[in-house]
Amino acid sequence: MVSAVLVQRAVAVAAPAAGSAPRTQQRAAAARRPVRCARQLRVQAVADAAAQSAAQKRWESQVREGKVMNVSAKEAGNMLKDGWVLLDVRPPNEVANAKLVGAVEVPLFVPDDEISVANFLKQYANFGMGGWWLGGSHMKPNVAFMSEVQASIPKDAKVIVACQKGLRSLAACEQLSRAGYGPLAWINGGFDTAVPGDLPTKDGVDIRLGGVGGLSGLMGWTEAQRAANRSEGFAGGAFNLIKIGLVLLVLDLAWFAWELSTNSTLLGGGQ
Repeated sequence: MVSAVLVQRAVAVAAPAAGSAPRTQQRAAAARRPVRCARQLRVQAVADAAAQSAAQKRWESQVREGKVMNVSAKEAGNMLKDGWVLLDVRPPNEVANAKLVGAVEVPLFVPDDEISVANFLKQYANFGMGGWWLGGSHMKPNVAFMSEVQASIPKDAKVIVACQKGLRSLAACEQLSRAGYGPLAWINGGFDTAVPGDLPTKDGVDIRLGGVGGLSGLMGWTEAQRAANRSEGFAGGAFNLIKIGLVLLVLDLAWFAWELSTNSTLLGGGQ
């Protein structure tokens, strides 16, 4: 017959083991969270790409059907002299980098500053899909876009719609057409296709600089920056070489910190 003392000892030994099961499950669940997040980001990215492709085909059909005129940046500059109005739909940060003289500024998209897990994942995805190099953050549609346009531009005006690369402005043309605006024109390829002198800018700034940002902008490796720095010699002069050196130093320190944290995690896990 088993004594009461032995039973108590068995229970005492088994208790920690039973308690460790939930902790093990919690660790396993925590380890699976990054995988689930990555899977959700991939699924969302695929869905967004499909929706973007369908929308882009619809926007491009406006040009094929003659609802929107396809013009170059130089042609747009000449049209402004004939009474056309230029609607700049770039976000505020791009306008601040290179401002047009006489343009009506109404952003089609605005920065998404919502504080939430979902928005953090969107910002993370944007950074990983080129935001680190080109700059910019995740944006959301400007719900007041059409009301702001209607408050600034009459329906009978001849409107040129433009943005930095040409896609957002083509999307904006669809909204303006549905609201009764026309005739409409669109700068194919956006301001990135312009050269100095095509369009009137504040202080004569190269309009292509509006899209400069991220690591590429910091290092001066965009086409507009290279053109502006070409007269300063190799790699844009001594100042640009210093910037490149600082960027490389920061990257090296970031890599060192990542290796240090990884090794610390491995050492901690082995204890």
